[in-house]
Amino acid sequence: MNLKTALITTLATTALSACSAIKSETPAVPDNSMSYFITSVNPGSGADLGGLAGADEYCSELASSVGVTGKSWKAYLSSSTENARDRIGSGPWFNADGIVVATSVDNLHSDSNNLTKLTSVSETGAVINGRGDEPNRHDILTGSDVDGNATDSTCDDWTSNGAGSAMVGHHDRTGGGDNPTAWNSAHGSRGCSIEDLQGTGGDGLFYCFAE
Repeated sequence: MNLKTALITTLATTALSACSAIKSETPAVPDNSMSYFITSVNPGSGADLGGLAGADEYCSELASSVGVTGKSWKAYLSSSTENARDRIGSGPWFNADGIVVATSVDNLHSDSNNLTKLTSVSETGAVINGRGDEPNRHDILTGSDVDGNATDSTCDDWTSNGAGSAMVGHHDRTGGGDNPTAWNSAHGSRGCSIEDLQGTGGDGLFYCFAE
C-alpha cells in the first residue's frame, strides 16, 4: 500500500467513525402517536362492558380502527380488584392530535394535567359533547376517586346494565356533583343501563390509555 492509498483509507475510516458518533448522539424522536382517547361510542350495553377485559379489548378495537396498532391499551376503569391508576402504564400520553395530556401517573392525577374538553377527544380526534351541548355526553365512566383508586360504584365490576351506579368524571371539567371539575370522579350515575347513563349527562363512554 503506497502513501496515497494509506492516506485515503485513513481519511475514510475517520469519516465513518465521525458519522457513527454523530448518529449515536442523535436523540431518539419521541413517539407522540395517539396513546389516549375517549371512546366515541358505547360498546352497546351501558355499563356492562364485559368486565375490564372487555373494556380493554374495545379500546384496542377503536384504536386499530383509526390505524393505531402495536400498543397495549387499557381502559381507565377501577374494579373491586384493580385501581384505574395502576392499569395504564407510566406515560406520557398523547391525544389523536399529538398533544400531550399528561406526562406521568402523578401528573395525570394532579391539577397540572392537560385534560380539557378540547384535548380529551375521541379516537378519531372528534370533540366529545359536554355540558351545554345537545346531547350532553360529558359523564365518563371510571369507577374511581380523584386519585384513580377504586370506589364501590363500578356497576358490578362493569358487568351490569341494570341496577347499581357507576362513578363518572366530567371530561369538560364542569357540571354538577360533589367534584364537578374532576375528570375522573364527579358523581355517581343513577343506574347502569344506557338510559340511566344518558339520564345523568353521559353516554357510557370511557377513557383509554396505552401502557
